[in-house]
Amino acid sequence: MSPARAITLAVLSLAAWPASAAAQAPQPAQAPEPSTRAGQVEQAQAAKVTHPYQPGQVERLLDLIESTFIPGSGPHPFFRSAYSGGGFTLGAGYNQYVSLYNTLDTRGSYTFKGYKRIESEFTAPGLFNGRGTFSALGGWREATQVGFYGIGTANTSNEARVNYSFTQPYASAQLDVRPTGGWWIVAGGLEVSQWNTGPGEGSVPSIDTVYTPQSLPGLGAEPVYYHTHATIGLDSRLAPDYARRGGFYGVTFHDYSHPDDVFGFNQMTYEAIQHIPILRETWVVSLRARVETAMQKDGQAIPYFMLPSLGGGSSLRGFSSWRFRDRNSLLLQVDWRAMVNRYIDIALLYDAGKVTEHSGDLSLDGLKSDFGVGLRLHGPTTTPVRIDIMKGNEGFHIVFSSSAAF
Repeated sequence: MSPARAITLAVLSLAAWPASAAAQAPQPAQAPEPSTRAGQVEQAQAAKVTHPYQPGQVERLLDLIESTFIPGSGPHPFFRSAYSGGGFTLGAGYNQYVSLYNTLDTRGSYTFKGYKRIESEFTAPGLFNGRGTFSALGGWREATQVGFYGIGTANTSNEARVNYSFTQPYASAQLDVRPTGGWWIVAGGLEVSQWNTGPGEGSVPSIDTVYTPQSLPGLGAEPVYYHTHATIGLDSRLAPDYARRGGFYGVTFHDYSHPDDVFGFNQMTYEAIQHIPILRETWVVSLRARVETAMQKDGQAIPYFMLPSLGGGSSLRGFSSWRFRDRNSLLLQVDWRAMVNRYIDIALLYDAGKVTEHSGDLSLDGLKSDFGVGLRLHGPTTTPVRIDIMKGNEGFHIVFSSSAAF
């Protein structure tokens, strides 16, 4: 007889012995009923048989998905494309703690359109008594068929699409600080990168077969940029990637310095986000407004691939990525989200926006719009899976993303 079987028989024998003895022995007198309310409560509590909570199959599956998609220490999926419009993305990464709080995450991704991305990011979240976060990022990416449809909103069409490609090595550092430990946030950073643009692949014509460097500034260019940026704002959200209450109101200044003084420019971004909880956060109405304005430096031009744009997974979601480009853009969004359970939200979505040559033309006239439905798989502070089905006047678009739209 095996040791395990012997132990099992012994345990069963010991468990059966008290019951047999109890059947033969006289039964003890029933305990008297307590005379006080406190005694009755204590007796009732003692009589209860407690059982540990056992999650159901669905909850166990969702727990597994959450632990898989939300990076901790070790390997994790990585579904962020090298550039918007790359299509379905496959990737993986490895996140490791290099000290008590600091992490180093190395990751890469690939799409069926040939978009590639590989990078490493160091994050130090506990600076200034927990009020600051420093991050440093370095990597390389390639996009093979980025769409360009012309400049403007009303005077462009989906049929006019041409493609271009680029490769880009990049390195950046950023510091985010909450000076008072509350809602105020101040951020700043520096990025050094080189855009190596070239002919596009895919089923539509390459950009160099339709445009020339004289008709489209930046065509065939390979500019190096020293990009500095600074943000000041109020942020009352629990986390930028998933929130059910709070908001963000901020202004960001960008300076894109070109060492050859050919393609330098400045850009301002004004953004307001508000999440309004309803029925104890069972429903959430999320609102967003964003304005981007790019300004030429003296005697320099803004390359077509650096212009503010709309279209794709986080702006006009019912249109192709990079569908509209010009020096100024206006974006308005409304999402109504309903909680299915602690991991899943469903949503009704609406976007509107346009691009213009002059900032004075950023009015509510002539907006492009779309609407649709969405599904979000989320954790307490992240949205690792977002699926949106959107309808605009150019057809249906399905968005797969590994982050919240806003």
